[in-house]
Amino acid sequence: MPEPRCRREIPRVGEVRSWGACDHGRVPIDLARWRARIDRVTDPVIAVTVFGLSILPLVHEADCGCTPAPAWAYVLVAALSAPLVVRRRWPFAVALACGVATTSYGVSSQPDPPVAYAGLVALYTAAAHATRTRAFVAGGIAAGAIAFALLVDPRADYEDAVVTYLLFSTSWLLGMSVRNRRERAAELEERAAALERTRAAEAQRAVVEERNRIARELHDVVAHHVSVIVVQAEAGPVAVERDPAQAVAAFDTISATGKVVLTEMRRLLGVLRADEAARLAPQPGADLIPDLVAGVRAAGLDVDLSVTGEPRDLPPAVDLSVYRVLQEALTNALRHAGPATVQVRVDYGADAVRLDVVDDGAGAHRTNGATGSGNGLLAMRERIDLVGGDVTAGPRPEGGWAVHASLPLDADPARMGS
Repeated sequence: MPEPRCRREIPRVGEVRSWGACDHGRVPIDLARWRARIDRVTDPVIAVTVFGLSILPLVHEADCGCTPAPAWAYVLVAALSAPLVVRRRWPFAVALACGVATTSYGVSSQPDPPVAYAGLVALYTAAAHATRTRAFVAGGIAAGAIAFALLVDPRADYEDAVVTYLLFSTSWLLGMSVRNRRERAAELEERAAALERTRAAEAQRAVVEERNRIARELHDVVAHHVSVIVVQAEAGPVAVERDPAQAVAAFDTISATGKVVLTEMRRLLGVLRADEAARLAPQPGADLIPDLVAGVRAAGLDVDLSVTGEPRDLPPAVDLSVYRVLQEALTNALRHAGPATVQVRVDYGADAVRLDVVDDGAGAHRTNGATGSGNGLLAMRERIDLVGGDVTAGPRPEGGWAVHASLPLDADPARMGS
């Protein structure tokens, strides 16, 4: 039986992880959690270490047979070391407390340690962890306190001043360097989080656009083919009595049209299936306009097609939109024009493809208002907008309905959602 594998988790943004051994493989180690645990004991250890180093001169003074240091000196050393236990929680307050205690000890007559350890650690902490304003204030206070201690102490000389300022300046600069690096890391983390949010939003937007595209395609496919089926189904019973051969042709058209619409619906909806790859087929284009017109003629609508200009390869979005707009216009004529003649003109211009669909039917194409605002016309306008074209659709003064569309050949690819 194979050994169970350790589960690996992808770290969140800003979470640092490493991998350590386990009984059956490798497991994630949360470095941030371990660092927090170490930090909890680091500051007390630092405080104890500083206390031990700072008290050595007092202990040495007692061991050499000299006058023992007074008790207040030990208390003062403890006072300048103890605040370091909470140095990262209250960095500015700890810097002030340690600074006052360090200055007080420095101006006293007690032997000084080689380095003012507590003051250096406190100043570094203020520069690294306090607010930026307080970090500069702490640096200024430290500079003033050092100057005061050097002036008051008669044993201080020029060399002491240089060494002391150099040590405290280095400590403050190191703290500021750590601060800058931490702020830079936080900024990069925020940028990464923002990028992740943007990527998620873009993915969501792409899903919405794809759904809208599929909705447009479904509307055009279903509306056209179902309209053909309805027209043929209505004509079938009449043809059965008068012309059986025509009735058979009508039912054949219904069958063929139904198969076509089912195939196209499977192709469009296939992209929504996660468990299998969609069976994709080429999208229809302007080259299939004659077949589209022939199908509408077979459904009983008299259509006259004329093509001007030189047919050429069109941009994919324009190519599909030309076909779908004409399909929608013929579908509307098939539904509403009644017995009518439809004039279809496709003009391949130098900079645009122009499409005119005019019928002389008596039926009312309008759905809501004089210029029509049904789903078909809205879908048509959406397609034209996607390629930066324009379309007008409305009733003609002499009767009938007209659709005029212009689709530019230099359509922006970024806008092409179909």
